[in-house]
Amino acid sequence: MFKSLLKILIAFLMLISPAIPSALSLGKLPSDRRIDMEKFSLKWEDNFDGDSLDTSKWGYTWWETERKGGYWHEDMVSVRDGNLVIRAEYLETPPENYYYDDWHEQIDFKEYKPGWYTGIVTTQGKYEQCYGYFEVRCILPAATGMWSAFWMMNEGVFNVDGSGKDGTEVDIFESFYYKDHWWGDDCIITGIHYDGYGEGHNGDSLGKIFIENDPYKNYNTYGVEWNKDEYIFYINGYETGRLSTGGVSQNPEYLLLSCEFAGENGIQSSDRHGTGRISLTPDKNWPAEFIVDYVKCYQYKDPV
Repeated sequence: MFKSLLKILIAFLMLISPAIPSALSLGKLPSDRRIDMEKFSLKWEDNFDGDSLDTSKWGYTWWETERKGGYWHEDMVSVRDGNLVIRAEYLETPPENYYYDDWHEQIDFKEYKPGWYTGIVTTQGKYEQCYGYFEVRCILPAATGMWSAFWMMNEGVFNVDGSGKDGTEVDIFESFYYKDHWWGDDCIITGIHYDGYGEGHNGDSLGKIFIENDPYKNYNTYGVEWNKDEYIFYINGYETGRLSTGGVSQNPEYLLLSCEFAGENGIQSSDRHGTGRISLTPDKNWPAEFIVDYVKCYQYKDPV
């Protein structure tokens, strides 16, 4: 009931001024502007058929073990019933490190330990695209202390030069808000990052956006239209906002699907932007699953 009333309030405030809900940190609803798919043609897709990940399209090229408050491991990724599934759970016995022989002498190499595990897949080195429309259809993981994401990257993100034109991290969605009752949990956040992740970091965000169709039980689509002037974001085909801060990336980018735990040094120990906290005691939500039906990349039929 509270969430329904909150959404009605937000809709009313948006009629007065679209800026009011964000100024009050209430989040916002998608607009009534639909994407025009007639201007695109399908370039690349994965519907996750079969019984294993198609490694001609995706890889586990991020060798790092530790990731914020947990660990990434490829055993947490599977294909089941026409879906990619990225699992998240606590493992007392660490899984095998398949990259130990290649990477253990790296100065920043870290061993797997008991902790919270999940996974990532990326098209890095396999598929990149500049401009077009990029969409995922998925169900978000229903668990606290973690989040899932669909995002794009290239190595130019790390260039600290005051511009996002050479590369921008584009977060089409991040799901921080499961069971965050005050904020309303049926929502995601969207944003961009450039100029690395240190002191020079820059970025921007659309803030929190509500989803009418329960994202933890039902499939929804999340997409971005990317042209030389701006990023236009969508949920279920309806525009949620536009960003162009710092200049739009002019270079091809690869795709990533991932889950992460809040915290640091491999220890889940914090609440990140509404993720909530978890303990070592599993509950009914563990293992949690990020379930992806498809990923599709469209190119413009006419040059942009």
